[in-house]
Amino acid sequence: MRADEPLPQGPYRSRALLEQWVQEFREQGHSIAGDLDVALQDGSDGGDTGLVIVHLENEYADIYLQPRQGDPFWEATLTSRLRDRPLTPYQLAALASELVVAGNLCTFLQFKSLDWDRAAGAAQR
Repeated sequence: MRADEPLPQGPYRSRALLEQWVQEFREQGHSIAGDLDVALQDGSDGGDTGLVIVHLENEYADIYLQPRQGDPFWEATLTSRLRDRPLTPYQLAALASELVVAGNLCTFLQFKSLDWDRAAGAAQR
């Protein structure tokens, strides 16, 4: 944590910080078929709380990644599909690969978040 970065408020992370973490994940060489986006999301206090969105290439759905409310652990929400979609075995395998990457990204964000909290706690002592 840099000295000029604000201390985190609860489990939420700013859009700018999440963009840095998503970029770090990309730079590690993860193969991402769809798109990753960090959207601005207003927290309950009106603060910038960022939301990571995985836009799936092989499905008519997105996955929202965010900390669970009230604790430091992250969760993934798969949006509703608008319609049925038959898949070939290859398309099914490609979708499974996308889900694995989304799970890896969610795990990565959770560990980054926990490290951020530990660093913030050490800085406050």
